[in-house]
Amino acid sequence: MSAGLLIIAHDNVGQSLMETASEILGMCPMALEIISVCAGCEPDDMIESARSAVRRLDSGGGVLILTDMYGSTPSNVANRLGDGVPIKVVAGLNMPMLVRVLNYPSLSLDELVYKAITGGQDGIFVCDQDDS
Repeated sequence: MSAGLLIIAHDNVGQSLMETASEILGMCPMALEIISVCAGCEPDDMIESARSAVRRLDSGGGVLILTDMYGSTPSNVANRLGDGVPIKVVAGLNMPMLVRVLNYPSLSLDELVYKAITGGQDGIFVCDQDDS
Protein backbone atom coordinates (compact mmCIF):
# COMPACT_ATOMS: atom_id res chain seq x y z
CA MET A 1 0.00 0.00 0.00
CA SER A 2 1.31 3.41 -0.89
CA ALA A 3 1.58 6.32 1.49
CA GLY A 4 -0.26 9.60 1.27
CA LEU A 5 1.51 12.96 1.28
CA LEU A 6 0.63 15.95 3.45
CA ILE A 7 2.48 19.23 3.10
CA ILE A 8 2.20 21.65 6.00
CA ALA A 9 4.02 24.92 5.34
CA HIS A 10 3.93 28.65 5.91
CA ASP A 11 1.57 30.78 3.82
CA ASN A 12 1.69 29.67 0.16
CA VAL A 13 5.04 27.86 0.28
CA GLY A 14 3.53 24.38 -0.03
CA GLN A 15 1.07 25.35 -2.74
CA SER A 16 3.75 27.13 -4.78
CA LEU A 17 6.16 24.21 -4.55
CA MET A 18 3.44 21.76 -5.53
CA GLU A 19 2.35 23.87 -8.51
CA THR A 20 5.93 23.96 -9.78
CA ALA A 21 6.44 20.24 -9.13
CA SER A 22 3.26 19.51 -11.11
CA GLU A 23 4.62 21.56 -14.02
CA ILE A 24 7.85 19.55 -13.91
CA LEU A 25 6.19 16.13 -13.58
CA GLY A 26 2.99 16.80 -15.49
CA MET A 27 0.80 15.29 -12.76
CA CYS A 28 0.58 14.40 -9.09
CA PRO A 29 1.02 10.62 -8.79
CA MET A 30 -0.08 10.24 -5.18
CA ALA A 31 -2.79 11.25 -2.73
CA LEU A 32 -1.80 14.71 -1.53
CA GLU A 33 -3.13 17.58 0.54
CA ILE A 34 -1.59 20.92 1.47
CA ILE A 35 -2.22 22.91 4.62
CA SER A 36 -1.08 26.53 4.64
CA VAL A 37 -0.23 28.02 8.02
CA CYS A 38 -0.74 31.78 8.20
CA ALA A 39 0.64 34.18 10.81
CA GLY A 40 -2.70 34.50 12.58
CA CYS A 41 -3.71 30.84 12.38
CA GLU A 42 -4.58 29.14 15.64
CA PRO A 43 -2.36 26.02 16.07
CA ASP A 44 -5.14 23.99 17.72
CA ASP A 45 -7.41 24.61 14.71
CA MET A 46 -4.57 23.59 12.40
CA ILE A 47 -4.11 20.34 14.31
CA GLU A 48 -7.74 19.35 13.81
CA SER A 49 -7.55 20.20 10.11
CA ALA A 50 -4.32 18.22 9.76
CA ARG A 51 -5.73 15.20 11.62
CA SER A 52 -8.66 15.12 9.22
CA ALA A 53 -6.28 15.34 6.26
CA VAL A 54 -4.17 12.46 7.63
CA ARG A 55 -7.26 10.26 7.96
CA ARG A 56 -8.33 11.09 4.37
CA LEU A 57 -4.86 10.44 2.96
CA ASP A 58 -4.16 7.14 4.71
CA SER A 59 -5.09 4.15 2.58
CA GLY A 60 -3.23 1.77 4.87
CA GLY A 61 0.33 2.78 4.02
CA GLY A 62 0.56 5.77 6.33
CA VAL A 63 1.22 9.41 5.58
CA LEU A 64 4.45 11.28 4.91
CA ILE A 65 4.26 14.84 6.21
CA LEU A 66 6.66 17.40 4.77
CA THR A 67 7.10 20.71 6.59
CA ASP A 68 9.11 23.73 5.57
CA MET A 69 11.04 24.43 8.78
CA TYR A 70 11.84 22.40 11.87
CA GLY A 71 10.66 23.99 15.12
CA SER A 72 8.12 26.23 13.41
CA THR A 73 4.34 26.04 13.71
CA PRO A 74 3.93 23.71 10.67
CA SER A 75 6.48 21.29 12.12
CA ASN A 76 5.01 21.52 15.62
CA VAL A 77 1.53 20.80 14.25
CA ALA A 78 2.83 17.84 12.23
CA ASN A 79 4.54 16.32 15.23
CA ARG A 80 1.27 16.28 17.19
CA LEU A 81 -0.53 14.09 14.64
CA GLY A 82 -0.89 10.35 14.18
CA ASP A 83 -3.74 9.00 16.27
CA GLY A 84 -3.33 5.43 15.05
CA VAL A 85 -2.23 6.32 11.52
CA PRO A 86 1.46 5.68 10.79
CA ILE A 87 3.08 9.03 10.01
CA LYS A 88 6.60 10.27 9.43
CA VAL A 89 7.49 13.97 9.52
CA VAL A 90 10.38 15.39 7.51
CA ALA A 91 11.23 19.07 7.97
CA GLY A 92 13.15 21.26 5.53
CA LEU A 93 10.92 20.95 2.47
CA ASN A 94 12.50 22.10 -0.78
CA MET A 95 11.76 21.51 -4.46
CA PRO A 96 14.27 18.64 -4.95
CA MET A 97 12.80 16.86 -1.92
CA LEU A 98 9.24 17.19 -3.19
CA VAL A 99 10.06 16.09 -6.74
CA ARG A 100 12.01 13.09 -5.43
CA VAL A 101 9.08 11.97 -3.26
CA LEU A 102 6.60 12.42 -6.11
CA ASN A 103 8.81 10.31 -8.38
CA TYR A 104 8.40 7.30 -6.07
CA PRO A 105 4.69 7.13 -5.20
CA SER A 106 4.61 3.35 -4.68
CA LEU A 107 7.35 3.15 -2.06
CA SER A 108 6.65 2.38 1.58
CA LEU A 109 6.49 5.17 4.13
CA ASP A 110 9.99 4.44 5.43
CA GLU A 111 11.41 4.33 1.90
CA LEU A 112 9.73 7.65 1.10
CA VAL A 113 11.34 9.22 4.17
CA TYR A 114 14.74 8.16 2.85
CA LYS A 115 13.95 9.53 -0.62
CA ALA A 116 12.73 12.82 0.88
CA ILE A 117 15.87 13.32 2.94
CA THR A 118 18.32 12.34 0.21
CA GLY A 119 16.41 14.30 -2.42
CA GLY A 120 16.45 17.42 -0.28
CA GLN A 121 20.14 17.07 0.53
CA ASP A 122 21.21 16.11 -2.99
CA GLY A 123 19.55 19.25 -4.34
CA ILE A 124 21.73 21.60 -2.32
CA PHE A 125 24.90 22.85 -3.99
CA VAL A 126 27.41 25.66 -3.76
CA CYS A 127 27.55 26.98 -7.31
CA ASP A 128 31.15 27.86 -8.10
CA GLN A 129 31.13 30.45 -10.86
CA ASP A 130 34.56 29.31 -12.03
CA ASP A 131 33.07 25.93 -13.04
CA SER A 132 30.51 27.37 -15.47
